[in-house]
Amino acid sequence: GSSLPTLGALPRQHPSTKARARIMRFLEDQTGQDFGDDLRAWRRWHWNLPYEPHPGYAAFKAALYGRVDASLGLFFKVGGEATVRLDEIDWSGRPPTRIPMLDHPKHVPASEAGHVEDKHTVFGLEVGGEARAYPTHILALHELTRDRVGETEITLVYDPLCGAVIPYASETRGALLNFRPAGLVYRSNRLMFDEETVSLWSTLDGRPVLGPLTAHHVQLQPFPVVTTTWREWRARHPDTTVLSHDTGYPFDYSRESPFGRYRRSDRLMFEVPRPDARLENKEPVLALTFPAARGAAPSERDALAIKARLLEKRENRVYHTSLSGLDLVVVTGDDDAHRVYAAGDTRFVGLDRDGRIRDADGGLWTLTEAALVPEAREATGKMRLPAWRSFWFAWHAQYPDTELVK
Repeated sequence: GSSLPTLGALPRQHPSTKARARIMRFLEDQTGQDFGDDLRAWRRWHWNLPYEPHPGYAAFKAALYGRVDASLGLFFKVGGEATVRLDEIDWSGRPPTRIPMLDHPKHVPASEAGHVEDKHTVFGLEVGGEARAYPTHILALHELTRDRVGETEITLVYDPLCGAVIPYASETRGALLNFRPAGLVYRSNRLMFDEETVSLWSTLDGRPVLGPLTAHHVQLQPFPVVTTTWREWRARHPDTTVLSHDTGYPFDYSRESPFGRYRRSDRLMFEVPRPDARLENKEPVLALTFPAARGAAPSERDALAIKARLLEKRENRVYHTSLSGLDLVVVTGDDDAHRVYAAGDTRFVGLDRDGRIRDADGGLWTLTEAALVPEAREATGKMRLPAWRSFWFAWHAQYPDTELVK
C-alpha cells in the first residue's frame, strides 16, 4: 500500500512465468528482501511495515481493480475515509454481479421440510416471535441473504472462509439499507456493500470500513443466532420455517459444499497478517464483542473467543465468564448448541435433562431464544446476547486483542 503498491493491490491472478519473474526481481531490487515467488511471505513482510499509503493509492487500486470489473473499482472511488488498510483488501475471485445472493427467498414449514435431514447443520434465529432455520448446505452457495423475519428486515451473512454466520437488522439509524456481496475480502473476511452509498462493510463486524458511512460511526445490530442441528432446532421450535431448496438458482444442494475441503484443511485461502498459534487456524470458537469501556473511541470493541470444544465438555455445559464488566453464562444444549445470556448476579450450576437450567439457590429457568425465563415470579429474565461460531484465525485477524478462553 505505501512504497510497494503491487503487493496490496494486485488481484489474485496468475501471471505468466516471465511476468512473475519480473515482479519478483522488481520487489527484490526495491526492498533488499528475498522471498522468491512466495507471495504469502512477501505480503506478511509488507503488512508488518508502517502503513503510510500514497495519497493516490485508492485511485490506483480503483483503476487496477476496475480493469477486472467496473464495480470493483467503484468501491475505491466513492470517497470517505478507510478504517482498515487498503492494501489488505483483496479480490475474492468473483465480481459482485456474479455472486448468487438470496433476496427474500422461499421458506417452508417444518412439516414440509423433506429436504433437510435431522443431522444437517442449521443456523437458527428467532425475531419478533418467529423462528426460522437456514441450512448450512444451502447458504454455503450464497454469501448473503436478505430476508424478513417477523416484522424485521434482516441481512444474514454467511462466510465459509471464516466459518461464521451473523444475522443483522438491515435498518440502522432509521434508514433501511440494501446490502449485496462486494466480491472483496479483508483479512479473509468477506465484505459487503450497501446500494445506497456504495460503502464497504465488514460482514464479521457489521461496520463500514470504506466509503461515505465510515464517518458516521454506524454499526448494524446483530441478532442472536445458534449453530445446531435441524433435529435440535425443530424440537425446540416445531412451528419454525426453514429455507427452501427452491432458491431460483439451478444448484444441486445435495452435493458437498465447495468449501468442504477448505474446512478440513488448516490452510487459508486468503492470507492474514499475524496468525495466532494458540489454536489451530480453523479451531471453532464461540465469539462475541461489546463496546469498550466508557471513554473509548466509537470504533473500539472488547472481544472474547471461547474454544467451542471446551464448552462441549459435560462439566462446562453451563459456563460462566465475563466481558466488558458484564457477567455471562454460556449454555450448551443438545447437539452442542451454544447460547449466551447476561447472568447478572445469578450463578447457574446445571442443565437438567428436561432442558431447564438450575441456579445455585435451586431455582429453575427455562431456556428460550430471547432469554432465560425464571419459574419464580420474583426473579427477572436473563437476556440473550448475540454470539456466533467462527474459525479462530478469522476472529483473531479482526480482533487481535481478543480475550481467549481455551
